[in-house]
Amino acid sequence: MKKWMVIWLFLPLLLTAQSKKKQRQAEEKENKLLVANLQKHVQYLADDKLEGRRTGTKGEQMAMEYLVEQYGQMGLEPKGSSGFIQEFTINEGKQIDTSTHFFLGDKNLLLNEDYFPLAYSATKLVKGSPAVALAEMGQPWFKDLKAVLEENKSNPHFDIEEAIKKMANEAAAKKATALLLFNSSDRVDNVQYNKNDKAIPLAIPIIYLTKKAYQTYLSDYTATLKTVINISFSNKIRKARNIVGYINNNAATTVVLGAHYDHLGYGEDKNALDTNHAVHNGADDNASGTAALLELVRMLKKKSPTHNNYLIIHFSGEELGLMGSKYWLDNPTISITPNYMINMDMVGRYDTARKLTIGGYGTSPQWRTTIPSVAQNFSYKIDSAGSGPSDHASFYRKDIPVLFFFTGSHQDYHKASDDWDKINYPGIKDIVKLVHKIVVQTDSCGKIAFTKTAEQQMGKSTRFTVSLGVIPDYGYTGTGMRIDGVSPGKTAEKKGLIAGDILLQLGEYKFVDVNSYMQSLAKFKKGDKTKLVYKRGVQEITVELEF
Repeated sequence: MKKWMVIWLFLPLLLTAQSKKKQRQAEEKENKLLVANLQKHVQYLADDKLEGRRTGTKGEQMAMEYLVEQYGQMGLEPKGSSGFIQEFTINEGKQIDTSTHFFLGDKNLLLNEDYFPLAYSATKLVKGSPAVALAEMGQPWFKDLKAVLEENKSNPHFDIEEAIKKMANEAAAKKATALLLFNSSDRVDNVQYNKNDKAIPLAIPIIYLTKKAYQTYLSDYTATLKTVINISFSNKIRKARNIVGYINNNAATTVVLGAHYDHLGYGEDKNALDTNHAVHNGADDNASGTAALLELVRMLKKKSPTHNNYLIIHFSGEELGLMGSKYWLDNPTISITPNYMINMDMVGRYDTARKLTIGGYGTSPQWRTTIPSVAQNFSYKIDSAGSGPSDHASFYRKDIPVLFFFTGSHQDYHKASDDWDKINYPGIKDIVKLVHKIVVQTDSCGKIAFTKTAEQQMGKSTRFTVSLGVIPDYGYTGTGMRIDGVSPGKTAEKKGLIAGDILLQLGEYKFVDVNSYMQSLAKFKKGDKTKLVYKRGVQEITVELEF
């Protein structure tokens, strides 16, 4: 009898232990499956056959088809403009074709290093043997810009582009076959290639020789130089595709879950950090976040908290300047009341030595309550900023709270060596489960509050010592640098600049796009005083500022 009494006393403990053991076994099985799925996804997305998933390529389309198939199998509701897909066009402007060349004497000059054609140049083949110092009929003409720059040094309305067009038209009228420009003075001439130029081409080719080329090849003004010039342009347009799905709980608010799936291809867009013309597979950037989102959605489809709907978006064109997220926000495929947005970009290198960065921490007071409670077992650091170099920034600039998960940069970032075998798959598994916990814990919080934070500014690198405190709009296809956002308390905000303003000039340096803006910014240091010229609507405004 006593023996049975002892058994009955310990039976609840035995049953509890058995139940916990089964739970551990089930969790271990679930974790193994999750890790296996994550590795399967990354291995496919970062395979050489996808050729780096460059925006608008066949490789990116293969990745798109893989994701659509996965979501179809899950039974996710498609919410693109056509099934799961939202197609959009990226117009990269007028590009200089590879057939463009310039032989001067026996030298094949290097495009952009030695010369560049102007965007309103005629597109044709021209051959000749011009004398540097002579303007002969039926020959290309060399023209030094020094004199016109000196003449107009005190003219605030001087426009070098209009001056060059006038020179070219006059030269063409006198039977010149091309105009070859250079600047022997130390004055800034602001001659640039403007890919967004939509002007009607002039009658003859116009080429600008850089200071290096002028000093190397035109040192003898009495020389006659054989020239062969071929100018060719084409409009560079790509079709990009966001992937959009939906879990509908008939809730009042919707949580947006995102990750970009594009990468660098062979580095054709000049955004790789190596010089290899090799496949840049982008296992960490961002096959890791893409895989994480897939498996997070699988968990939510199995059993999701019900007080929010869930909008899932895989963005294209992130590497070109957050193109996909901006496009969806400007052209939403479903009407929602957004609660918050979570973005996973480069989550494949987590370990206890490499902390997980949780960005957007300051965009809602809710995160100060939620994050510490669910991330107790994580080695992590916080970044309060809502902006940053990934798609959550687009949502933050629409006053939507965001979180950004990122395991840090590394020596393989934007290089051909970012491959699947360097990914920590158990680490991604832990991040997926952490994000799931955040989604669950915030489910009953209602619509969470939004808080503005300091912007991460362009110019925070060793190349720049100053910043205006503006965020560029990389998708802008006009002349100048359009502002997508301004940082609170920084120079731009103090001078009254707002999103939508188009920056045109800093001091004597004019710019036509983001790259030329950055080149201009690099000319200044802290304490410098200068003027900023910008356009708001049709009004051109000039303000004085000090960095």
